[in-house]
Amino acid sequence: MTISTIHPLSSLSLEDKILLRQGTDRRLREIICANIATRFASSSSSLVDFRLAVANRDVKNDATILDDFRRLVPLTEYEAYRPLLMKFKERPCKLSEVENLLAPGLPDFLCESSSTSGKESKVFPKHSQSLHHQAITDISGNVADIYSISYRDLLQVVADSGEAVHTVPLTVSSTARWRTTMNWSIETDDARMGLVVPGHVAPWATGLITHHQPFLFIHALFALADPHVDQFRVLYIPIFMDIVHVIQAEWEVLLSSIRDGTIPDIEHIDHVQAHLQDHMRADPKRAEELRHIGPPLSCPGWAQHVWPRLTTLMAICSGVFSTALPKARTVLGPNITIHNFAYGCTEGLRGKAINLGESGDFILDNEDVVEFLDVTNKHTTDNIVQAWDIRPGTLYQPVYTSRDGLWRYRIDDIIQAIGFHPRNGLPVFKFFARKNLSIRIYACEISETALVDVIRTINEGFTKVHEFTAVLDDRDSPETVGFFFEVIEDAVGSNVQLIKQKTLEAFSGMHVDYQEMVDVNLMRQPIIRIVKPGTFMEYRRWRVDSAGVGINQVKVPVVMLDSKAINWMMERVVMEL
Repeated sequence: MTISTIHPLSSLSLEDKILLRQGTDRRLREIICANIATRFASSSSSLVDFRLAVANRDVKNDATILDDFRRLVPLTEYEAYRPLLMKFKERPCKLSEVENLLAPGLPDFLCESSSTSGKESKVFPKHSQSLHHQAITDISGNVADIYSISYRDLLQVVADSGEAVHTVPLTVSSTARWRTTMNWSIETDDARMGLVVPGHVAPWATGLITHHQPFLFIHALFALADPHVDQFRVLYIPIFMDIVHVIQAEWEVLLSSIRDGTIPDIEHIDHVQAHLQDHMRADPKRAEELRHIGPPLSCPGWAQHVWPRLTTLMAICSGVFSTALPKARTVLGPNITIHNFAYGCTEGLRGKAINLGESGDFILDNEDVVEFLDVTNKHTTDNIVQAWDIRPGTLYQPVYTSRDGLWRYRIDDIIQAIGFHPRNGLPVFKFFARKNLSIRIYACEISETALVDVIRTINEGFTKVHEFTAVLDDRDSPETVGFFFEVIEDAVGSNVQLIKQKTLEAFSGMHVDYQEMVDVNLMRQPIIRIVKPGTFMEYRRWRVDSAGVGINQVKVPVVMLDSKAINWMMERVVMEL
């Protein structure tokens, strides 16, 4: 069946604008009614003017309440919520201190951010009502679904008597969505240890592996053992490439395991190994078939030979993740669709792709309220734009009011308006960049988007840089941009100078004053450091295993700020240009 492509509209009809506003107003009123009596709403200095305006009024029925919200509720950031959220870190964690904190009752999860930049993780209380995600259950065929359902900690909430009355898992938002949507409570985990979810390739217990390398290895093993896989699903496309690298490095071990039907003795799987073994069958024929094909990169379109029925790789591949697309395409071949299926952030805002493919055009499909700040205007409430007034082509920062208790919270992303969905009128966006990731040198600010564009320029015609990160290089004066590049192996030769030349050309085209700044000694030429093959996969492994970052959400920042992480990268440099 052919799926028709949806083309966004450039404007909305008056009728669609009315319907969009009515839906937004309904959701906003529901959120205000639910959260107006919480501890944050009743005590935060951010909401004092709004509280005074609505005091002794019928919030549920008063028609002017929404106008008061839009006029008086200011923009908020994490620091406004931090004092109350720190109550979850107190021991004992008292019911009287955390009940009705941001939303009514007690949260079902504390969701932790990935701390990609190296800063302290943020945590956001989440309730099950906001976590159901239909895309998790929308599968057909035989899917290699790479997800984690592990958690970092279990927080016990106790009554004044000292009795534990509630358990809150500390985890990442993707895990919370999986557990809520599938109704996988932690208390009943033991009953599922021997299961395979219908339609999935790897046993359920694989999701409880907490360390990066064994998690990838076991997923790779069960995927390779099954010739009938027709879809891969990962959160970010680098996770898929990490699995390919594991297969490349562990090829002989994987083939031996498939031939003999054994789970090898590897670290950090003792708690699930017996359950994994129950689903492993000796298959000498499949092992020989794989040996004949050869490991990844041994032939173009390798994945099509290994999995003849494979049609789709679902993975977020926009923004910085787009640099992994060329190599993924080499592995997959031309006939497998790469589907950029979603947009999301830990705070809870999420989007759904409107078309199949790499474009990444999405609508925001939450049952929450999203407003928008034009990034070219001052960040004040006077410049907030409503969904029905967005202008295609304009860059916006989302402002998020959620059922979980965020009030006009500024999401640190920039998204670009594309138009409006022709069927439901919702604005259509494309991810553009993280908001606060940039490098400032003297009077020049180099954005995340500009840095990604440098890599695209380098890779024009033929992929040379697989992954990268950038830092402010202030080891000498004047300051400059320092790159860490992981390149294809045959680029470490004559092509290295070509990479440097293309980098300089990209900078010259990116900023009209670049060469002048270099000439008058306000900026040095960019520094390029080539790192060992596999460094960026090892970085993700290091972050998961040492810092407890969720496997699903571990990312390499475009701009690296953490000095410890920068030093880690420096130890893996093999060449500096």
